[in-house]
Amino acid sequence: MKPETEPTIYVVDGSSYLYRAYFSTHREFTSSAGLPTRAIYVMTNMMLKILREKDPEYILVAWDAKGPTFRHELYEDYKANRPPMPEDLSIQVPYIREVIDALGIPQMEISGFEADDIMAAVAKKMGEQQHHRVILVTGDKDMRQLVSEHVVLWDPMKDKITDLEAFRGEFGIEPAQYPDVQALSGDSSDNIPGVPGVGPKTALKLIRQFGSIENLVENLESLKASKLKERLIQHKDMLPLWKRLASLDDNLPVEITLESMKRREPDKKRLTELFKKLDFESLLSLFSNEEVLEKDKYQLIFDKKKLADWLDSNLSSSSCLVIDTETTSQHPMEANLVGVSLCFSPPEAVYVPVGHKGAHAQMAMADLLEVLSPLLENKELEKVGQNIKYDLIVLNRHGLEVENIAGDTMIASYLLDPTKRRHNLDEIARDVLGHKMISYKEVTKGLKRDMDFSHVPPEKAMEYSCEDVHVTALVRERFHEKLKKMGLWNLYSDVEVPLIEVLAKMEMNGVLIDQAGLEELEEDFSKRLSEYVEKIYELAGCEFNINSTRQLAQVLFEKLNLPQLKKTKKKTGYSTDVEVLKALSKLHPLPETLLKYRNLAKLKSTYIDGLKRQINPETNRIHTSFNQTVTATGRLSSSEPNLQNIPVRTDEGRRIRALFIAEQGSMLVAADYSQIDLRVLAHYSQDENLLKAFRNDEDIHKRTASLIFHVEPQFVTKDMRRVAKTVNFGIIYGMSAYGLAKELDISRKEAKEFIDAYFQRHPGVKRYMEETIARCRESGYVETILGRRRYIKDIRAKSRNIRQFAERTAINTPIQGSAADIIKLAMLRVHERFEENTTNAKLLLQVHDELVVECPEEVAPRVAQELREIMENVVELRVPLKVSVGMGKNWNELK
Repeated sequence: MKPETEPTIYVVDGSSYLYRAYFSTHREFTSSAGLPTRAIYVMTNMMLKILREKDPEYILVAWDAKGPTFRHELYEDYKANRPPMPEDLSIQVPYIREVIDALGIPQMEISGFEADDIMAAVAKKMGEQQHHRVILVTGDKDMRQLVSEHVVLWDPMKDKITDLEAFRGEFGIEPAQYPDVQALSGDSSDNIPGVPGVGPKTALKLIRQFGSIENLVENLESLKASKLKERLIQHKDMLPLWKRLASLDDNLPVEITLESMKRREPDKKRLTELFKKLDFESLLSLFSNEEVLEKDKYQLIFDKKKLADWLDSNLSSSSCLVIDTETTSQHPMEANLVGVSLCFSPPEAVYVPVGHKGAHAQMAMADLLEVLSPLLENKELEKVGQNIKYDLIVLNRHGLEVENIAGDTMIASYLLDPTKRRHNLDEIARDVLGHKMISYKEVTKGLKRDMDFSHVPPEKAMEYSCEDVHVTALVRERFHEKLKKMGLWNLYSDVEVPLIEVLAKMEMNGVLIDQAGLEELEEDFSKRLSEYVEKIYELAGCEFNINSTRQLAQVLFEKLNLPQLKKTKKKTGYSTDVEVLKALSKLHPLPETLLKYRNLAKLKSTYIDGLKRQINPETNRIHTSFNQTVTATGRLSSSEPNLQNIPVRTDEGRRIRALFIAEQGSMLVAADYSQIDLRVLAHYSQDENLLKAFRNDEDIHKRTASLIFHVEPQFVTKDMRRVAKTVNFGIIYGMSAYGLAKELDISRKEAKEFIDAYFQRHPGVKRYMEETIARCRESGYVETILGRRRYIKDIRAKSRNIRQFAERTAINTPIQGSAADIIKLAMLRVHERFEENTTNAKLLLQVHDELVVECPEEVAPRVAQELREIMENVVELRVPLKVSVGMGKNWNELK
């Protein structure tokens, strides 16, 4: 803290900023314990802003006292219109005050008085009497009456300063006259009525003319006859009371001294504990006692014996090894090994270079294999990493098998907060340790664009790579502690971590592509796209750039005079998105042809051109990446290519799926969970109709159609079943009548009738939804069947639309997330079975609710039976799980 030659005192309007912090954003903040933290977080940051920007020596936070004040004695209805403090705000107040205290900031609350009065007392004594500079930190207009030569107002949220000159310039009166203005115009926040029809402008005009309400009342007869005069006469007896209510009381029953407002040193230990408890990871670095990472114990090892000695000296006292690889590519099936970093016990770490270009010394790959193989194959030694699946694949391709994968900090971070967008080590280090990592951009600075990591000098690579394993080792301990505390340890250690090896093997297995069929399909798609282009030009009556939304809009709305249905998001023109084109298709054939063109062009770009690029030249297979840390529900996603989005029901989608084939002498076998989401819903809701339908192996969509259309099952038509299917799955996603109407192209009234009929026949589902929302609102999160947790940050949002979206998420997540849990368990059991037996079957793909396996033709029936048996019995629900299996030479034949 810098000393002030002339003391400056900051007085913060705590009660006012408490509410401003609470209402500052619709976004919800919730700790892992379910505590709402939005107001705590926003107000903490505001206080930190004051400390950071102003570094005050003297500061005080003033609070309203609980219970009535002297103003309530004067006027019973004072602030009577204010609702009670929201419950989720009141439980945050003690934490806010504790944080402020730990920051070393004095606080004051005086029974019978408001924060405004405390601020007035400081302004009078320290400003007016002792001529110190007083800065009132507030956005409350009541404070304007305190502005003087020594007292100014500062609103940090708007960064607005109001001094005496600014006040006079804005209002044309003296600050002491401001309560007169409030008496006339009223103050809705304090329930001061004011004179009807008198607003701030009229009130200011009157006070400028008469100086005070007392003088105004004495001279009312001098006013011209008017409605205003009548109202002033009618309310003249109340004006003095209203002025008294608006005036601040600077005579407090306590002594305020400069010393009592002196800022203390922050209690870093207490703040660190508080921020950990509140899950304020981004603030931890400001006050944590973490030292800067010790990097003087990093070693660069070229010599085989030296590496062996270092490993031997650490192995006897360590049960865990953190490992990281540096390579030439982000895709593990294409990456060449450049170096390996290892850490048993931080801060000690070593980097072993093997593939740096132009390095004067590095270890031979054969020597690395000789020394590291026994260590990595040691089943007693735990191996941990950040995105260790990547390292596992790279090392495997270079002849190094890794046994006993025991942890991954990326997956741990994801389980702790699956809604977080990124779980990379840079973000984790910043949030957990308050440490800024050396970035890839920094370590490769100076390299040409086409140069990879192999061009980085080993000395420079050492600090970068050793830091990775050092930080991973540190955050691993923190994450493990937190996973256990939140009840996520079993999910992490028994499901997600063992799945790493399964996914790594699936990625290495890859799936064979029919390259001749790919060429044929490319030729066909290209020909059809050309035909669509010609047709589009013909229908438009001119040639234009089909991919230019601006030119397309001109053709549709200016040349063809089709209706402009909505504007673009930036409001710069009229939209030509899918929704608009579908609607316009009813009026003209061009939009429908455009939709067909766009759909085919996207399929060609993503899957035809994409697959050609992604075929591995060494294996002739596609090696898609399966991602564990992307979806908030726990489902796996895939990339390069994304197999989740291949259409199933279109001819083009079926032809693309047919490109994924079995090798000569083998078959593909698929096992697909039937209606797993609805079965999980039946399990959770315990709805009698759903339970009965699944236990009797009925057609669930036909049964629902029978119930909502009030017909016997034998009279259900295909169209009725289609509607029922949409209703069934729409219910899971919390679909509204509006959404269902849009999906089925029916009226909102009809859609509501379908939903009402569904809930009437399925009261258990309705009850499940209501109870899930209630539990989520109380705890802040929902859980899956295996305890996977997702925090629903907006479940208490004030905005109806935001809150309803959060409620839909709360309903859907346990269902989708539990389905994800079940499929992951099934993958683990299938992998175990394949490792044990002699079928030579191998898992290739996991897409939606389906597993795809490749095996020799002669064992395909046996493998199909094993898949069904394992998947149907992997967990016990209140209804049976059902799996359909298929066999064929390509993926399309499996349906």
